[in-house]
Amino acid sequence: MAAARFHLFLVLSLTLSLCHFPDTTWAQLRQNYYASSCPRVESIVRGVVQNKIKQTFVTIPATLRLFFHDCFVQGCDASVIVASTATNKAEKDHSVNLSLAGDGFDTVIKAKAAVDATPGCKNKVSCADILAMATRDVIALSGGPSYPVELGRLDGLSSTAASVNGKLPQPTFSLNQLTAMFAANGLSQTDMIALSAAHTVGFSHCSKFANRIYSFSRRGPIDPTLNRTYAKTLQTLCPKNVDSRIAINMDPNTPNTFDNMYYKNLVQGMGLFTSDQVLFTDSRSKPTVTKWATDSKAFQQAFITAMTKLGRVGVKSGRNGKIRQDCAVLA
Repeated sequence: MAAARFHLFLVLSLTLSLCHFPDTTWAQLRQNYYASSCPRVESIVRGVVQNKIKQTFVTIPATLRLFFHDCFVQGCDASVIVASTATNKAEKDHSVNLSLAGDGFDTVIKAKAAVDATPGCKNKVSCADILAMATRDVIALSGGPSYPVELGRLDGLSSTAASVNGKLPQPTFSLNQLTAMFAANGLSQTDMIALSAAHTVGFSHCSKFANRIYSFSRRGPIDPTLNRTYAKTLQTLCPKNVDSRIAINMDPNTPNTFDNMYYKNLVQGMGLFTSDQVLFTDSRSKPTVTKWATDSKAFQQAFITAMTKLGRVGVKSGRNGKIRQDCAVLA
């Protein structure tokens, strides 16, 4: 009997050791985290965001993209904001991050300064949390849903360009590649489809999709999944050998509004990237795209769920993080 119990113990121990338990580093996150230490933090951040948007609309897509690029590399820890030094090439200087608009960084830095200038709030709020709040605000202020943000992140202790390698989706990705990359961050295929709607605002350089309108395959220069009229428009906006600095709206219909037009465009063959249009051409994701193209409320709810889950990725706590005084400096 004792031997049998011991054998059962060994089996259970081995089974438990092989099990993959979900990441629980985000357990410390909660709404109203700063209710006692800096009660006005959310209104302070929103005020800065509103002022930045008045200066330039680029604030909206820049901040949203900054959050995504931060969370997918070492987690949501503001490591993407850190500046390179003579001895360290930081995340922001990796080639895929060089197109991150400066207005996103500026929004966080200005919001951090405003928070720290508030009596009682100095060095109480992390840069990572400020970025999360600012992201929610740019979405809401451009017509998207507002939602409560879970707070309590610490800022990361490292930032290296090398850590970015292979961590961010590319515009040529297939559905399988997209699904796998998001799954590696605890996000489902439905979450991925929802978060892809960030492309309803913002811009893209012509080089990111030039292959779809000029050199797609031996059968023809234009991607057959691309709406022909839209393809001609893109060729006009992005002629061959166009200045590499030229960028165009990713959403040709409502580029300044966060809405479900992204999915309506996909149904019409007007997804800018291969990784956009595949969401409609692949039968596994097509039903979701079709539904959200006509059901804005369902999309918004799915987006809130996905953004909340994204904000939990790789959260730093305890000795694994700190509250940076200067968001751009690790020390």
